[in-house]
Formats: sequence, structure tokens, C-alpha cells
Amino acid sequence: MKLPVIKKITEFIDNHDADYVTEAIETLEAISEAPSLKDEELDVIGELISNMYGALEVHKEIEKGTPQREALNGFMKRVLGSIDK
Repeated sequence: MKLPVIKKITEFIDNHDADYVTEAIETLEAISEAPSLKDEELDVIGELISNMYGALEVHKEIEKGTPQREALNGFMKRVLGSIDK
């Protein structure tokens, strides 16, 4: 996951709608089932999906009133904490 990408997607959600990101995730998940994809391509699709899910989580926190910077940092701490376990 890349924080600048999550931030950019979160800004997109603010300017448009979370439904666009949800639909993009669904599209990427469907594409990932294509049997002809190479491992590198699947890695890229997986990274994009992860960043989009992360942005949706950050957006939810912002909607609850958490400042953007705090929401982003809190999300990354949760992610890194789950990796360490």
C-alpha cells in the first residue's frame, strides 16, 4: 500500500463518490480472474485493489470527523501493526 495513492483516491472520493471506487474494485477483481494474466500483472491489480480499499477505510474515518492526515496515519499504523503480527 502506498500512502500517496490512498490519499489521492480519498481526494477522488471527496470530489466524486465512493461508488466509483467500489465499482472500480469490482471491475479489477473480475479482470483478475482472467487466466492469461501474468503474476506481475496480478500483483499490480492486487496493489490497486488494496489501495482502493484503504482509501475507502480512510474516507469512512474522515466522514466520522477525523482529520485527513490523522485518518491516513491511523490507517497505516493499523496496516503495519497487522503485518507485524
